[in-house]
Amino acid sequence: MATLKIKKGDMVKVIAGKDKDKEGKVIAVNRQKNTLLVEGINMITKHVKPSVANQQGGIVHQEGPIHISNVMYLHKGKPTRIGFKMDGDKKVRFAKSTGEVID
Repeated sequence: MATLKIKKGDMVKVIAGKDKDKEGKVIAVNRQKNTLLVEGINMITKHVKPSVANQQGGIVHQEGPIHISNVMYLHKGKPTRIGFKMDGDKKVRFAKSTGEVID
């Protein structure tokens, strides 16, 4: 399986879909389906039954998954592609627009 270029905690910008041009922080990454959960993006309404954890039940608004190809990494406020390179003996991500190492 290929390495995903976007990780949990990254800031991303949506480049396609109903939430185009919105920005948010990645909450979770699903490697099997190549999807992300992004804070405040692709909000869905879910009807929840009352349970021990949630006594009230009702309608809950939460983030839905968005495909990883529909977002771009934000580096210093600007969207950029991400590449990998070897920094000594360590593999690191870098911003293709500036060439700077991300982490």
